[in-house]
Amino acid sequence: MSDLSWEEFERVQLCVGTVLAVEPFPEARKPAWKLRIDFGPALGERKSSAQVTDLYTAEALVGKQVVAVVNFAPKQIGPFMSECLITGFYREDGTVVLAVPEREVPNGARLA
Repeated sequence: MSDLSWEEFERVQLCVGTVLAVEPFPEARKPAWKLRIDFGPALGERKSSAQVTDLYTAEALVGKQVVAVVNFAPKQIGPFMSECLITGFYREDGTVVLAVPEREVPNGARLA
């Protein structure tokens, strides 16, 4: 694995957003949710597919702040267009624990 330059890291825009809505995604190959996330006035609302159904119910996700990469090109996932990538950490059993801020921060805040 090669080292990442500071300039390369700065290009990755990791921002906080609040999950507004969650819908099932039955067409996904692996169990997933369709999320609508508010990233504040500058970035607006974005959609994402998240394979976190093992640990998070739809009800638990609504209102939760998450960290996402917001400057990837949109990606078509089956019939759904994902506009950002929610981040998390894999556990040994393959489930994903979401990366979330320890305390509430403004939507759109960028990872420092």
